Amino acid sequence: MQDSTPVAVGIDVGGTKTHLRAGAGSGADHVRTSSGWRPHNPVAAAAWLTALVHDALPSGTRPSAVAVGGHACETPRQCEALRVALQERLQVPCLVVGDAELLVPAAGLDRGVGLVAGTGSVAVGRLADGSPVQVGGWGAVLGDEGGGAGLVREAARAVWAAHDRGEAPDALADRLVAAFGVREVPALGAALESATDVSAEWGRHAPVVFAAAADGSLIAREVIADGGRALAALVVRLAERGAFVDDVVIAGSTILRQPALYEAFASALASALPSARPHRLGVPPVQGAVALAQSLLRPVSR
Repeated sequence: MQDSTPVAVGIDVGGTKTHLRAGAGSGADHVRTSSGWRPHNPVAAAAWLTALVHDALPSGTRPSAVAVGGHACETPRQCEALRVALQERLQVPCLVVGDAELLVPAAGLDRGVGLVAGTGSVAVGRLADGSPVQVGGWGAVLGDEGGGAGLVREAARAVWAAHDRGEAPDALADRLVAAFGVREVPALGAALESATDVSAEWGRHAPVVFAAAADGSLIAREVIADGGRALAALVVRLAERGAFVDDVVIAGSTILRQPALYEAFASALASALPSARPHRLGVPPVQGAVALAQSLLRPVSR
């Protein structure tokens, strides 16, 4: 039987898609849906990841180390339970972190903040002792300010407030009413509450907020400005807890595709933390998982 080649494997499990990439020129670069991902069940999640590794790696290769950035891996305890279960299955060094923790190594940095503003929003960093700390990420109902779903929620609140003040519907109200398929502003409440997948169903309407701002809606522009300030506040919160925040790596479809939100965030960040440097992530986050997997193979310095 021919010997197989060991490769470091990185996996980015997102809310909708999963990206596996292996180093050492293996050619493994595999994307599939995240259907079946159950991060709160470490045994099931480890089995899911193991099957992914076996399916995605080319013939003649095997994992030498595996690092996973997992959507909804929210606490160190949860990540460690999954790491243990995965390592027992694969019998190689493994590491499991939240998916936002892939951003800093993906950018080639040793430390800093990873900030995601896609459908939701979250920021992660490391304390001086190396322990991880996460802020935000509370979901569309309770939080996710500055993410797509949070922006839609706040936009709806803002047009309801304008309606209660007796103001005529503006471009934002008109676009939201059309997007949710209702006839008037008061009906937006029932439309939002009827969503079965709140984050996804609210978040897909986020472009409406930016289109209304471009149409001249002052309400939409303020919602976007508030979203940018809320994202900057996540970084401030990390700084207050002692995390290193001089470099902030930014990813997520909403903030990277919408210049108005990025500029609002960058302006608020510069005002609150002048030493913090924002960096747009220019490579797939899975590259950070590959870097973490490779780090598991390096000798520990004494």
